[in-house]
Amino acid sequence: MTSLLLRRLLEAVLVFFGVTLVIYVMVYTLPGDPVSALAGDRPLTPSVVAALREQHHLDEPVLAQYGHYLAGLFHGDLGADFSGVPVAEQMADRWPVTVRLALTAWGVEAVVGIALGVLAALRRGTWTDRAVLAFTTAAVSVPVFVLGYTAQVLLGVRLGWFPVAGDSAGWPSAYVLPALVVAVFGLASVSRLVRAEVIDNLSADYVRTAAAKGLSRRRTLLVHVLRNSLLPAVTYLAVDLGLLLGGTVIVEGVFNLPGVGQLLFQAVQAHTGPTVVGVATALILVFLAVSVLVDLLNSLLDPRIRRD
Repeated sequence: MTSLLLRRLLEAVLVFFGVTLVIYVMVYTLPGDPVSALAGDRPLTPSVVAALREQHHLDEPVLAQYGHYLAGLFHGDLGADFSGVPVAEQMADRWPVTVRLALTAWGVEAVVGIALGVLAALRRGTWTDRAVLAFTTAAVSVPVFVLGYTAQVLLGVRLGWFPVAGDSAGWPSAYVLPALVVAVFGLASVSRLVRAEVIDNLSADYVRTAAAKGLSRRRTLLVHVLRNSLLPAVTYLAVDLGLLLGGTVIVEGVFNLPGVGQLLFQAVQAHTGPTVVGVATALILVFLAVSVLVDLLNSLLDPRIRRD
């Protein structure tokens, strides 16, 4: 168990450095001068531009800038934007919005995805099975921003079932529609995983043995088949929770939800490099932490994983 933990932590550290380096280089090597763009139509004086560039180490090579960023990060500093506002402070009030949206979408993924997967498996080869497969295929084929705008116009504007944007209506009213948009992609994968596992387990020897002993089909399905079929889906759901907590950038931008994803969305639009890098770093840390935790939980549930 200890060796597994150390190996997963080492992998997480390597992934963290690799991904953050790529993001940092991509953000700070884009064309244009973010300091000059800060003032808009009123250009800054050369002395102010020079001071800001020196303050944010923009006058140094990009790898040196990354080194300064890591030094601050090791002291718990995610950096500050060009106005001097710390990125951590900007994110503090936005985390609850992202967490509410993520947990709502995750709940929809788990309940609807598992239900559709079991239904499709039990109705294998029927129109119900084909309808579920067609729905899941279509769901993963539509870009999230297209699905978001379509749901916003149809269900929010024309039918008036849900608020169109913002979180002034509170939970759950303001979060149901964006959560459904986010959950569609995850529940498609969950339903397919559950369907495949249930079909495989229904033909297993222990199911025939249970039937021979007189166990009802319902008890066999709920107590034995479903329990053995959910491990891949639970693993996927746990990892996907990390992704959702990491910020649903596009959906928060489309529905104007003031979460961490919207902050990143706005920072990209405004070319605010320090905010983009700081928020992205925080999201990466959340995802890696959840991934390591999921690996450890899987090793406890399935001892065979410890020998991998």
